[in-house]
Amino acid sequence: MKNIVLFVVFIFGIVFMQFAQGQTVDEVINKYLDARGGKDKLNAIKSLYMEGIRQMMGTDVTIRITKVQGKLSRTDFEMGGTTGYTIITTNQGWSFIPIRSTNVEPMPADRVKAMQPDLDIAGPLVDYAAKGNKVQLLGKDTADGKSCYKVKLTLGSSGKDITYFIDTKTDMIIQTRQMTMGMGGRNAGTPPKEMEMITDYADYGLVEGVMFPHTISNPGAGPSGGSTTFDKIEINKPVPDSQYKPG
Repeated sequence: MKNIVLFVVFIFGIVFMQFAQGQTVDEVINKYLDARGGKDKLNAIKSLYMEGIRQMMGTDVTIRITKVQGKLSRTDFEMGGTTGYTIITTNQGWSFIPIRSTNVEPMPADRVKAMQPDLDIAGPLVDYAAKGNKVQLLGKDTADGKSCYKVKLTLGSSGKDITYFIDTKTDMIIQTRQMTMGMGGRNAGTPPKEMEMITDYADYGLVEGVMFPHTISNPGAGPSGGSTTFDKIEINKPVPDSQYKPG
């Protein structure tokens, strides 16, 4: 009889711990969403425009980001009188980077598919289960010297992992880490290598009731490193059809 009682207690303990862990990760995510302004407000954003300056390798680059929920993610840049852009839609993508090519280059289908999460303005943590994503609380850690909850999200669309560091005091995301394909080597034909991309988020401020980071930076040297300060963020403004095509 004693063994049966102990067995029941053991099983109940396992179930309780699994339930508590699931509730804990949801609680962390929900607090983050509330701190941003609430899930409903995030889901109500149908378009987003962000404009700022990126300091990269000693050069100032003007950045303009235009997004339409589920349809478009476009980044235009201007540096020293030279302009370029990248465009991602639901089934096509293009890039025009003058320092690499004088022609508009269509993106490979696998690249377009991999970039589809960029079309989700609210982000993969919002309604994560409905989007086919999985989350796991990895406990606590530190980022930028601050105590954080560490949440791993696995994208259902690609299986890629994104690790979020959520400040335990502000409930805001202050850092993300994910593996991405870097640039190839200097020698022709050298394939790109997978590398960890660290992104820091700071200077949160309200934009029509929703908190946005106004400084986004990637520590490190080289073309992938730099810091962007956004001085203009607009939501739910009309986006011309011309933004969906090269030009």
